[in-house]
Amino acid sequence: MGYHNLLANEPSLRRGDAGLQVAVLVTSGKDSALALHRVLEGNHEVKYLVTMMPQREDSWMFHYPNIHLADLFAEATGIPLVKAETSGIKEEEVEDLKGVLAKLDVDSVVSGGISSQYQKSRIDKICRELGLKHIAPLWNEDPLRLLREIISIDIDARIVGVYAHGFDKTWLGRKIDEGAVKDLEELNRKFTVSLVGEGGEYETLVLDAPFFAKRIELVEAEKVWEGQSGYLLVRKAVLVEKKERRKTRQFSRRV
Repeated sequence: MGYHNLLANEPSLRRGDAGLQVAVLVTSGKDSALALHRVLEGNHEVKYLVTMMPQREDSWMFHYPNIHLADLFAEATGIPLVKAETSGIKEEEVEDLKGVLAKLDVDSVVSGGISSQYQKSRIDKICRELGLKHIAPLWNEDPLRLLREIISIDIDARIVGVYAHGFDKTWLGRKIDEGAVKDLEELNRKFTVSLVGEGGEYETLVLDAPFFAKRIELVEAEKVWEGQSGYLLVRKAVLVEKKERRKTRQFSRRV
């Protein structure tokens, strides 16, 4: 499960093709983590993780809650992190991303977008202007399949921000598991909430993944609730050894 659309719609990621040198846009959330996992499973060199840090909460392009944990996410993967601040102002932030990517020695950019045409079209445009290939391995895939793939490969994703009708404070810190998926399906039926939060209904933070050498442990976190929305503010987090190490391929810059 999980590679049906990847192989059909993204020929550049077919096994056996020449490896690409890629930069992966990451937010420390579930979608960018899954996109990174798929690229690491292919014959490609992940040279950099790239994180844009918006200076305002209502960024049109980039993830905001707990973006400061990108350093731990990158350290857990062993892949160099390129970090840059962005205004978070519509369209200006697109130019900020372009400026960062223009300096990297890669031929492809990977994003974790699923259905947001706004984000994908702008990354497409940046890549065309810079002569880069844009790879979106999750694009147009079935949201329910994606959530089940995340669970099946043991990505530990926690909900750290909720911004849509139907969510309450109990969702903050909740792990995406089968129970959460069933509840998300119910919210989708009642309030048309996107199962994967693609419309900004919720945000996630990945604490563990198959490609992590260590996992992230939250030491101090606070639930902040404002009216009908809220977020989990992580004040302190550390990397710790995994309790059980799977016999998996050792991921680093190249696999």
